[in-house]
Amino acid sequence: DTQATPGLAALDNIRLTSRDGGIVPLTTIAKVEQRFAPLSINHLDQFPVTTISFNVPDNYSLGDAVDAILSAEQALEFPSDIRTQFQGSSLAFQSALGSTVWLVVAAVVAMYIVLGVLYESFIHPITILSTLPTAGVGALLALWLAGSELDVIAIIGIILLIGIVKKNAIMMIDFALAAEREQGMPPREAIYQACLLRFRPILMTTLAALLGALPLMLSTGVGAELRRPLGIGMVGGLMLSQVLTLFTTPVIYLLFDRLSLYMKSRFPRREEEA
Repeated sequence: DTQATPGLAALDNIRLTSRDGGIVPLTTIAKVEQRFAPLSINHLDQFPVTTISFNVPDNYSLGDAVDAILSAEQALEFPSDIRTQFQGSSLAFQSALGSTVWLVVAAVVAMYIVLGVLYESFIHPITILSTLPTAGVGALLALWLAGSELDVIAIIGIILLIGIVKKNAIMMIDFALAAEREQGMPPREAIYQACLLRFRPILMTTLAALLGALPLMLSTGVGAELRRPLGIGMVGGLMLSQVLTLFTTPVIYLLFDRLSLYMKSRFPRREEEA
């Protein structure tokens, strides 16, 4: 009678029938203990899981929180049959950072192929793509000075810079190549004239993009902290690239032009066969 005995002691009165028909008390085959347990057990991929939620405090980024959790996990030294996994925004953050490098590489390779087909050259696309490091350095420097983290939104801003900044070199290289092929100008004079004549369009397009990014950088209100890294990265990259590309692009253009002449004199037969 389990109703006459309160608590766990009532389980001692439970009898089970064995295979041979005998009566066996439950305590002979089971050990009953009283301890704390969850009210419900969640499952992920058919495995029982325990979900631990966290909030990111002020003045800290999601990346800082993820690094702290990973450090705590290593310090606890979980057994081999226990594994941890991020979910939600933390999982999306790690996935985005893991694929960012390959995304940038794919974008650069695609631009190189398109520019190579456009200019029918293997060298001049490299001259155009040489403007990208200055934009990346400017964006990272601006984020560092502003105290912002390199999050997913800031990475999107850097990817946007890839398309905006390279137009400076395209304007100069396109004019210089046309002057060389159509007017017979030497490379030094051609790139010099390109810098003089294309300075105003370069400055106008850069200022247009810069003024468009300023509201993102200076925005306030709801959601401003999400948009601000995008504007900071774009403004920093545009400012530094505008200052440096007007000097670095002609130098790299002349350097690769001399390299091309050297290769032609070094391997004349190979070029004739091609």
